[in-house]
Order: sequence, then structure tokens, then C-alpha cells
Amino acid sequence: MTDEASGLVEVGRFTGVYGVRGWVKVYSYTEPKENILEYNPWYVHTGGQWRSMEVAEGRVHGKGIVARLVGYEDRDAASLLTGAEIAIARDQLPPAGPGEYYWVDLEGLKVINLDGIELGVVDHLFETGSNDVMVVKGDRERLIPFIRDQVVIQVDLEHRTMRVDWDPEF
Repeated sequence: MTDEASGLVEVGRFTGVYGVRGWVKVYSYTEPKENILEYNPWYVHTGGQWRSMEVAEGRVHGKGIVARLVGYEDRDAASLLTGAEIAIARDQLPPAGPGEYYWVDLEGLKVINLDGIELGVVDHLFETGSNDVMVVKGDRERLIPFIRDQVVIQVDLEHRTMRVDWDPEF
């Protein structure tokens, strides 16, 4: 997900508190999950707005991530962050490699099949065990697998289009 107006890319959310010294549990959208700790500052969506917050420290803990933000020194303060989204500035992301795309760059692309039929716009993507899936919204919602060279034939970020080999009736 992205917040186009602010140039922010959502990379995780706070799921609860950890301990009594201001640490919070973090659910990371990055791959691998610990990459979220590479970014600083984080922009946290609280009170209806994005606020810049410095990460004091963080680490992998079990199957998750825990972190402590500057200014959050106790459990009560940290609990106010539960449920808040975490974002980073788009320019903090390293450039994608050749033929690679950040999901945020695919969102909003117009999807057209090989017959020139417009299927809709990529709303978001999600992971499955075997491949990623695009949720394309148009005259109806379609779930289209993101499989390069088989289903996804061309991605044109400059013209904000994607060509797919996909039956519009499916």
C-alpha cells in the first residue's frame, strides 16, 4: 500500500506491546521481515496523520520483530501505537533490480489483456504459497496470478499499464 499524496509506502504495523520498557511488537510487510529494521525514520499513522518517529533499536524476536521508538519509554506510551500503520519514504527503498517490481509500483496500473480488453486497475497484491496474486478492480473484481511471461506479459511503469494473457470472462 502507498499513500500517494505523502510519498509514503506502508511497510508494517504495530500489533501490541512487548515488555514494560516501551517496546512494541511489529508485523512487517517487508521480505525478509527483518528488513523493516533497516529503515529509519518510520512514519507512523496516528491521530489521522503521519508522524515521523526515530527507531531507537529493534530486533528479531521469535517469529516476529520488536522495536523501541525514541520517546516511548514505558508500556503505557507504547500501547498507544497498537494498530498503527508504519510507513517509510518511497526514496528510502533501494532501486528494484531488472525485471523486479515493488508491489507499490504495480498498484494503480491499468491491466489490459492481449486482445486489448481493459480488465481494470491493480488495487493490491497478496502472497499465496505458490505465487503472488493481483486484485484487479474494474467492471468486477478479478484475482490474477502475477506469473511473469505466462500471465503477466509486460509491465510498463512509465505508461502505467500491464499486459496480461487473461480471459476477461475468468
